Amino acid sequence: MAAWTWRFEKADGTEVRPAVQPEEFTTQGDAESWVGEYWKALAEGGADQVTLFEDATKIYGPMSLHADAAEASEEAQA
Repeated sequence: MAAWTWRFEKADGTEVRPAVQPEEFTTQGDAESWVGEYWKALAEGGADQVTLFEDATKIYGPMSLHADAAEASEEAQA
């Protein structure tokens, strides 16, 4: 079974320890729901962006955890 994991990074791509320790997720939806719930605490804890992996395969990212960037991205997609 695939494991879905997040990589937590500073804006320059340097990996950082997350303020909230994630579990290992069994679905992409579970991983995305988790980051949706904890993104603010993660950002306040020093992570600027996240990248999603399925096992060792990068799925997408980096995705900003800052509200202004996330809102701008959503507006661009609308």
